[in-house]
Amino acid sequence: MGSTRLPGKILKNFYGDDTLLETLLNNLHKIEGTKIIVATSVNENNDKLETFLLNMGELVFRGSENDVLDRFIKAAEANNVDGIVRICSDNPFMDWHGVAELTAKAKASDADYIGFRINDKPSILTHFGFWGEFVTLDALKRVAATVEVGTPEHEHVTYHIYNHPNEYKCEWIVAPEYLQGRDDIRLTIDTFDDLTNALKVYSELKAQDENFTLQDVVNYLDAHEEIKQSMLKNIFQNKK
Repeated sequence: MGSTRLPGKILKNFYGDDTLLETLLNNLHKIEGTKIIVATSVNENNDKLETFLLNMGELVFRGSENDVLDRFIKAAEANNVDGIVRICSDNPFMDWHGVAELTAKAKASDADYIGFRINDKPSILTHFGFWGEFVTLDALKRVAATVEVGTPEHEHVTYHIYNHPNEYKCEWIVAPEYLQGRDDIRLTIDTFDDLTNALKVYSELKAQDENFTLQDVVNYLDAHEEIKQSMLKNIFQNKK
């Protein structure tokens, strides 16, 4: 709730009667056999968020505001989870099929980390907003034990892991070919312009097909140059 560029963004109305966060959660609940935990901070500005989620019947964990690594570790421990798919709450276009693919691959692997790879880098470093990433609780604990608190590694939970492939076993799922080489799609939401663009795309695609795909998103954007140009402007102004 404490976003500086778009305060309270995850509880802003997004599609139909659903908030941005509800839109994401509704998609994730399509995946069978998973436990969804919303890990937020103890900051009092998240009291409203906790109440909202509990009324929905969602699992909520509250931990450190700035040490997100510690928050994830304690959320996993409190819920008896040893394998985690990390998902950013401001990504309404999160592909639940991709999340299901991550969990399936994780069950058959002994990797510390599994992520999607696009344009020769981890998808978490992009502004697409399409994919999550898998990490083990053990790997997060190893990071916490070796990296000093207050460093970027404690804010960006998996950063240390995929940047040290000699110390952690990392596996990759190659993103679809039709997205490789693209750097003009921004559907993660950090600003009001992001929200406006995403809502337009989402609403129009839903009107065409309730179960639209990532390929449909790409086709739509390629047919709407004005939205792509707006996204490129936002990408330039809000480089991560």
